[in-house]
Amino acid sequence: MREGTFILVLCLVAWFGFDLLEGQRDTARSERDAALFEASGLREAARISGEMLAERDAIDLQRSLELTHERAENDALRLDVAAGRKRLRVTATCSTSMPTSASASASGVADAVAAELTADARQDYFTLRDQLALSRQMILGLQDHVRRVCLR
Repeated sequence: MREGTFILVLCLVAWFGFDLLEGQRDTARSERDAALFEASGLREAARISGEMLAERDAIDLQRSLELTHERAENDALRLDVAAGRKRLRVTATCSTSMPTSASASASGVADAVAAELTADARQDYFTLRDQLALSRQMILGLQDHVRRVCLR
């Protein structure tokens, strides 16, 4: 009888031990599955982030090249104006010079002083063109960023 009881207690302890191990195994499996699902989500997020960064870099490169081109054109125009190869068109009203005689006062525009930007105004004009090109490219770049990156 003692041997039977011992075997019965031994079997019950083994059964509880196996039941405990089975519960731990199931918990470990569910934790592993959750970790795999999270890792999959993180890989997808990393892929999307990489694509968004690549798109942002492409927009930046495109806009930087266009800005460089516009600034080069502006610098070329500035040099041409300074050298006299080109002139800036200005809509202006020219004041007439003081007439020297009564007949000269009737002559009109022929005696007018040529409309010309002062050196300071000319420099400000080219500075404004540079700033306009920069602002334009920044706005277009932000619009591209919203359309191609943010609204994805």
